[in-house]
Amino acid sequence: MKEQTKLWGGRFAGTSSPELSRFSRSDPRYFRMAPYDLHGSRAHVRELNRSGLIDDAELVIFLDTIDALARDIQEDRVAPQEADEDVHTFLERLLIERMGATGGKIRAGRSRNDQAANDLRLYMRDKVRTVSELLIELTQALASQADQHLHTPVPGFTHLQSAQPVVFGHQILAHAQPLIRDLERFQDWDRRAAVSPLGAAALAGSTFALNPELAARDQGYETSAENSIDAVGSRDAAIEFLFVCSLTLIDISRLCEEIISWASQQFRWITMDDAYCTGSSIMPQKKNPDIAELARGKAGRVLGDLVGLMAAVKSLPLAYNRDLAEDKNAVLDAVDTLEVALPALSGLVRTFTVNVEEVRRQATAGYTLATEVADWLARQGIPFSEAHDISGALVRFCESRGLDYDDLSDEQLASVDRRLTPDIREVLTLEAALEAHSGFGGTSPTRVAEQLIRLRAKLDQIKSWAADYNGLRVRSHHAG
Repeated sequence: MKEQTKLWGGRFAGTSSPELSRFSRSDPRYFRMAPYDLHGSRAHVRELNRSGLIDDAELVIFLDTIDALARDIQEDRVAPQEADEDVHTFLERLLIERMGATGGKIRAGRSRNDQAANDLRLYMRDKVRTVSELLIELTQALASQADQHLHTPVPGFTHLQSAQPVVFGHQILAHAQPLIRDLERFQDWDRRAAVSPLGAAALAGSTFALNPELAARDQGYETSAENSIDAVGSRDAAIEFLFVCSLTLIDISRLCEEIISWASQQFRWITMDDAYCTGSSIMPQKKNPDIAELARGKAGRVLGDLVGLMAAVKSLPLAYNRDLAEDKNAVLDAVDTLEVALPALSGLVRTFTVNVEEVRRQATAGYTLATEVADWLARQGIPFSEAHDISGALVRFCESRGLDYDDLSDEQLASVDRRLTPDIREVLTLEAALEAHSGFGGTSPTRVAEQLIRLRAKLDQIKSWAADYNGLRVRSHHAG
């Protein structure tokens, strides 16, 4: 390593060992933080100008140079060298190369401790919007499927056993609702994360950057940190971000599990588009739901990122420790996973077709209208406990004879219980069963249509939030 590129070598007489240099050097992926580091540097040089450490002419040069560096990084015209220990070293080297010794003034009043915390927080606030936009697309794909199937009956399950008929739109929106809550959690996280660590310096605060609240607003934050030690020594914002990412993938994993089942020969509910499936290297007939399986597997990976970071920060003394470098590893992996999984899953959901006749046939299989029988008896004044027994006896009668409800004669109904009159047939249809569940949140097609309207309104609100951001947005990854 070239010693002159270090930010910390003044008190050391010798050179660093190769082993230290290799182990200490930042993970190459962390150089993606360069645009965010430069964004913080813009705010910092304005602070140095307010303090009188750099004059107005130097401020202009600094800002122009930082903007030029940002463009060069965006267009891959510059890249870190092996001797650049981390993104901060890399960027300071370039500033000095372009500005001469004046570029070194930027280090006054800040530390890699508050820079690292700030870079990650800017990255997460940017990516929470990118991830939210992708999650909105998946939720919209679910909403589109629901809209097409407001009247398509399918069997609903408990214990993975046929229970009661529901419309497919209701079933698919049962996966959209948790994703809406995940999106709201991202919004709520962002409200707490809109606090700038910049100005905390190493741990005690800065003697030059004395207006961190102004630097915070320059960067798109709401305010600056109340406590400089907490600002550099805490990573609860990263942990909470990872929690929401993990929970999002857990919710997605449950959707994926159902898609895998629905596409199987045993279920035959949906047919997947060829563009979003793979085949087998040995079995020519296979059409595999690899996207759903891969996404299901990623939930465990990101949950591991969360647990790993929590374990890394447990019992750490305040303020900063190098253990905290694990924050970027965990957050970058979670974001990378979501950014590749969500578009693929959105395409799979958007393009599958529902086998309407098949699911309709299955909707009443297994005597899923048995509860309708009990409910009808209860409306005739029979205590529900007794009505439940009568309905169960009717199921037992049908099973023993291989009959369905449609096959029963008036005499057979009465033989089970005299109170099973022919009038009961009015509730023994799919349409009647679905319409009967007309309470708020129920599976009545009318209620599901109302649910869909509300869900889309929430998506519009969240989409507006994601677009209304004053901080830095970076649309692509950079050299590392």
